[in-house]
Amino acid sequence: MINILIVEDEKNISDLIKINLTEAGYRCVCAYYGGQAAEMIEQNSYDLILLDIMLPMINGYEPLEYIKPRDIPVIFITAKAGVEERVKGLKLGADDYLAKPFEIIELLARVESVLRRNKKSDRYLEIYDISIDTFSRIVKKGEDIITLTLKEYELLLLFVRSKNIALFREQIYEKIWGDDYMGDSRTVDLHVQRLRKKIGWEDKIIAVYKVGYRFVVNA
Repeated sequence: MINILIVEDEKNISDLIKINLTEAGYRCVCAYYGGQAAEMIEQNSYDLILLDIMLPMINGYEPLEYIKPRDIPVIFITAKAGVEERVKGLKLGADDYLAKPFEIIELLARVESVLRRNKKSDRYLEIYDISIDTFSRIVKKGEDIITLTLKEYELLLLFVRSKNIALFREQIYEKIWGDDYMGDSRTVDLHVQRLRKKIGWEDKIIAVYKVGYRFVVNA
């Protein structure tokens, strides 16, 4: 399982990140100041660190210099959204930069992207009776291979990696088709219906009134 360290001094934000990443299948722990984070990094192995710039007593740039020699990818999460701060963080070695406030779906997408670029993503995903080999893009229901189109496969990954999160239709469309949402929900609805039928998840990928869809996973 992928291990993620969240370094964020605002507990409500830290808890929100941890809850959503845990539901997405990651193992997460939290640190609330730089010294605590340094101790945890020395004693444990992490696949990714989410690092706030505005930490008590020190800024996030200092622990970044400590982290990078260990070859751990870092995403800055901060209220400092100016170009100058982003450039400084990236030059120091951060892999990505996410400004507060942010949407959970964007956080999940950036985490997934950084892990994939650093070859730390889990190859196999299993949920309910479905298994996914993300390298070969083979989807199985039990021992039977399910044939999906590219968009259906990408849609399946989006739901699996956004468990219990209500996804707006415009979010789904922009994520899967890569274009601005024009207000026509038929494309999204048609692909969701086909996916649900093919994998037998009619009661698991549910419609959310006036929003979109949610993949329901019981704890």
